[in-house]
Amino acid sequence: MRIIVNQVEYEMPSHSLVSDALALIDAKPPYAVAVNLNFVPKTKHAEFVLNENDQIEVIAPVTGG
Repeated sequence: MRIIVNQVEYEMPSHSLVSDALALIDAKPPYAVAVNLNFVPKTKHAEFVLNENDQIEVIAPVTGG
């Protein structure tokens, strides 16, 4: 199935999870995740099932002043 992570298109197996997408892009914590503009808590990454054409945003915190 096709998903979009940070505006880049990827192919993943059906029934993939948010944690699978994070592994695919080799995401390094800390980060926040939103699927179709809805926040997904870290505790749900290993059980949140993705669907065809889902748009995932992986957002790293910005520090500094």
